[in-house]
Amino acid sequence: MPVDEATAADGPLVLGIESSCDETGVGIVRGTRLLANVIASSMDEHARYGGVVPEVAARAHLEALQPTITEAVATAGIRLADLDAVAVTSGPGLAGALMVGVGAAKALAVALGKPLYGVNHLVGHVGADLLDADGGPGREIELPTIALLVSGGHTSLLHVRSLTDDVELLGETIDDAAGEAFDKVARVLGLPYPGGPQIDRVAAEGDPAAIRFPRGLTLPKDLAKHRYDFSFSGLKTAVARWVERREDAGEPVPVADVAASFREAVADVLLRKAIAACVDRDVPRLLLGGGVVANARVRQLAKERADAAGVRLRVPALSLCTDNGAMIAALAVQRIVAGHAPSGLDFGADSTLPVTDIQV
Repeated sequence: MPVDEATAADGPLVLGIESSCDETGVGIVRGTRLLANVIASSMDEHARYGGVVPEVAARAHLEALQPTITEAVATAGIRLADLDAVAVTSGPGLAGALMVGVGAAKALAVALGKPLYGVNHLVGHVGADLLDADGGPGREIELPTIALLVSGGHTSLLHVRSLTDDVELLGETIDDAAGEAFDKVARVLGLPYPGGPQIDRVAAEGDPAAIRFPRGLTLPKDLAKHRYDFSFSGLKTAVARWVERREDAGEPVPVADVAASFREAVADVLLRKAIAACVDRDVPRLLLGGGVVANARVRQLAKERADAAGVRLRVPALSLCTDNGAMIAALAVQRIVAGHAPSGLDFGADSTLPVTDIQV
C-alpha cells in the first residue's frame, strides 16, 4: 500500500552512506521519499583481478565519498545543514571498506552537529522496499515477511517481524555466497567479471535442463540441520569438474547450456528454501533483495513459486536492490520515527555484525 504524500514529505531528512563492498553509495531520503541515490562503483578496478580486492575497494571509497556526497546533495536539492541525521552502514561487509564509510559519516555528523545512526547493511536491504525509485511517496512494508537477500558477499534468509526491532536470521550460506559462485563459474567459462550479468546473458541462449548440477543442502540428511542454510561451493566445483572433463576429452564446452544449468541450480535452491520458510513460518510474504535479484531467472522462478504457494512477492526496484546509501537512510528514518536514540560516536566498523543488531 502506498504511503500518503504527507507521511513521505514530513519525515526526517537523512543522508545515508553505504561502503560495505565495492560500491560507494550515498542516498538522501525524506520520510519514505527518495530524493537522491548516487552510486560510484569501483567494479572496473576489480575486474582485472577477477573479484573484489578489499584494499582496492577501501581506497576507491576514500576517493569517491566526497564527490558522491556532493552529487547526492545537489540531486536532492538540499543543503547539508538541512539534514536531520546522518546514517551509515556499520556492518557486515569488508572491514577496510566499512571503516572508510564509518569514518566519513562520523566526521560529517560532528561537523554538522547532527545525530548519527550506524545501521545493519542486511536489514537496510529490507528497508529498500519502502522506497520508490522514481521519487514517489514510497510504500509500507507488509510485516511479518520472509526476506531473501542474495549478493556477492551475502546469502541470507531472514524472518522480519519488525524492521526496527525484530529481525531473525533463519539461515545463511556456510561457504560461498551465491554472487561469489556466479563470479567463479564465470571465470571457469571464460566470461568476464562480474559474473552474474555475464552468466545471465549467456544462459538466455542455453538449456537449463541440459545438465543436472547438484543442489547443495537439499537432501533429507542435510535439511535436518541446515533447512534454511545455503551452500554453493560444491555446485561451483561440480561445474568446474564438468567443464574440465569436456576439455580433457577434447570436446567443445557448451557454455550457454552450462551457464543456464548452473543458474537454474542456484535459483532452484534459493527459492526452494525461501518458500519453505514462508510455509513453515506461516508468513505469506517474500521480499527479495541484493544484487543477484537482478538475475532474470531468479526473479522469474520467484514469481512462479510464490504464486504456486500463495505467497505475495515483493521486489524493490533493481536500482535499490544493489548496495546503496538510500536503503541505509531509509532504515535510519524508521529507527528515528520509532523513537530510537542515535548511535553516538564510539562504534566501529564490524565486518561480521549479526543481522539481529539492527543498529549499533
